[in-house]
Amino acid sequence: MPPLITIRQVTKRFDGAAQPALAGIDLELEVGRIAAVMGPSGCGKSTLLNLIGALDRPSEGEIEVAGVRVDRLGEAAAARFRRANVGFVFQFFHLLDDLTVRDNVAVAALLAGRSRSEAEAQADEMLDQLGLAHTSRTFPTTLSGGERQRVAIARAVINRPAVLLADEPTGALDRRNGEHALALLEDLNRRGQTIVLVTHDDHLAEQAAHRIVRLVDGVLVGEQPARKVA
Repeated sequence: MPPLITIRQVTKRFDGAAQPALAGIDLELEVGRIAAVMGPSGCGKSTLLNLIGALDRPSEGEIEVAGVRVDRLGEAAAARFRRANVGFVFQFFHLLDDLTVRDNVAVAALLAGRSRSEAEAQADEMLDQLGLAHTSRTFPTTLSGGERQRVAIARAVINRPAVLLADEPTGALDRRNGEHALALLEDLNRRGQTIVLVTHDDHLAEQAAHRIVRLVDGVLVGEQPARKVA
């Protein structure tokens, strides 16, 4: 089976920066796996995630995700690609406080072209699967940090994306809630979800990932074995 994500000689430069954020990255990531990207702050981890998710384009090189050359996409095409193929989970949740939990999840389906009734039905189903049905009519500000992260994950996967990109998903959580978020990601992976995970947490990476790749100063310096059994 061909890789889901192929990165060839990717370099990313930002205006005014003395060094590139990423320099000559080559990487292939397989379908149905969790890959953890690790490294010190400022090493290019989040930049790599943004390039995979078509939030930005490389200065040089090629990126193919789910059969699409995302480095060639214009803004409108990139937005369509993200809606159909990519789910995002961030450290600080990015929920809309003036919308109910149900509407926060449903909005991703609405943006993908679902009718309101279909989007709401999908949101209810997803919340029920994640043990959050009782929060449907409440607002994010009433929830714990762990619950908010679970809502954010529900929103990210409601459209069944080809890849879920998680940037420090447990970084704002205490250990207990972090373990719950990790268990949820592992459960999604067992159902076939491919996940690329950026983290500083060695425990999280070693417990969850099939592959661990390390970046230092924008350069891929190698991989280390993960404990997870394929």
